[in-house]
Amino acid sequence: MKRKFEYINSELKEIKKNNLYRKMHDSKITGAYITINSKTLINLCSNDYLGITQPKLSNKQNQSSSRLVSGNDSSFRILEEKLAKHKSQERSLIFPTGYMANLGVISSIIGKNDLVLSDKLNHASLIEACKLTNAKLSIFNHNDINDLTHKIKTNAKRKFIITEGVFSMDGDFSNLNMITKISEKNNAMVILDDAHGDFVMGTDGKGTANHFGLSKKIDVYISSLSKGLGSFGGYVASKKNIIELCVNKSKPFIYTSALPEILIHDATKKFGTKRERNRKKLWKNIKKFSTGLKKMGFDVNSNSQIFPIIIGKEKITLEFGNYLFKNGIFAQPIRYPTVPRNYARIRISITARLTNEHIEKSLSVLEDAKKKFQI
Repeated sequence: MKRKFEYINSELKEIKKNNLYRKMHDSKITGAYITINSKTLINLCSNDYLGITQPKLSNKQNQSSSRLVSGNDSSFRILEEKLAKHKSQERSLIFPTGYMANLGVISSIIGKNDLVLSDKLNHASLIEACKLTNAKLSIFNHNDINDLTHKIKTNAKRKFIITEGVFSMDGDFSNLNMITKISEKNNAMVILDDAHGDFVMGTDGKGTANHFGLSKKIDVYISSLSKGLGSFGGYVASKKNIIELCVNKSKPFIYTSALPEILIHDATKKFGTKRERNRKKLWKNIKKFSTGLKKMGFDVNSNSQIFPIIIGKEKITLEFGNYLFKNGIFAQPIRYPTVPRNYARIRISITARLTNEHIEKSLSVLEDAKKKFQI
């Protein structure tokens, strides 16, 4: 009987050997801080970018069913109308998570004889979604317009370009200007995962495409309610017929329970807050942190709230992260398979919750760590 599970132990042993072992720790988040094992640290790992104050909510009976059966509370329609307007689209549809939105939307609108062109650094949910379509999958080098131009010439019934707005591990922008031009020349549909740009970039936080003046050039927006808005869930915004097709074909939408009503009310209330005030504070923090990193000699190429400190070797990255932890800073080491081998990094995300004192303390500890590990 023991032999049946020997391969599990072997795999775990190999993961530990390569410094890729992950372990969860009990934690509690309060404002700009996170407490782990009774130690309170400045949290530089939060995707709650705007830090909107938690609204007071009253919970009701959960729907406990899929939206198509008996879980479609009227609050969904109210929020979906707001999200559609937010993205200048005809309609939107809420999913339980952003991951499920990617799986559900992409597998619904792309078919076997289609061509999918996906950026090499796209999120795992996009990669898995592309596989579900059974379409011809062509990976173009990250933001490499020449490579995309070459690969889109492949014959196919329909063509789709899939990219992120702000890439979650590097914090850089997609080259949307050129991508949309290529899509127009080749009659291709552009699908934009704007999880890390939504509510942060553009006028009133309308997102990355709006930031570049390209809102009308995007065919399908997929995004998150869990990051910039600080609530929970994912959504798609597009033309009415695409949303109708998702309602009728998307398995992650059809065959799962609806989000509890309390979460929909949470997102709706946060959407209606004075988000711009928080967004301005966020960008002030981003500028201060970026300036500080550059003064220390860190190679900073990010123009967003996400700052990767590339270290390389997994073992050294773990030691770097542990040093930060011991000195009151929580910033997670990111390793393979999230990023390529030997491209391990400390991923820092800046939020509006951070004060000047938090940023100065974080920069001071990072400077000491840079000297200690000769990064």
